[in-house]
Amino acid sequence: MRFFAKLIFICNGCFVLAAILRLVENARKKQGSFDGLVQLQPLESTIVVLGYTAIIFNFIFNAIVLVLMLLKKKPAVASWLIWLNFLFLLAQVYYFFISN
Repeated sequence: MRFFAKLIFICNGCFVLAAILRLVENARKKQGSFDGLVQLQPLESTIVVLGYTAIIFNFIFNAIVLVLMLLKKKPAVASWLIWLNFLFLLAQVYYFFISN
């Protein structure tokens, strides 16, 4: 469970980077520059894939934590990490389903 929580934390960081990359690249396209922000395409692709799939992993993690809490078992993860992943899930739901 700790490894899964850390993996999701990394994916959430990639989500933030992917969202920033999207904003910056859209602004650059409006100015007429169509070059990518990161000149290393595999790195940019990895960040985007990890960032956009973070919502799936984050939902699974939060569902597992919820089930453990309903069964009155303490998850083997720090409470700040649980809360942070939950806040990222809320931000991802807003980003993917509400804002666009």
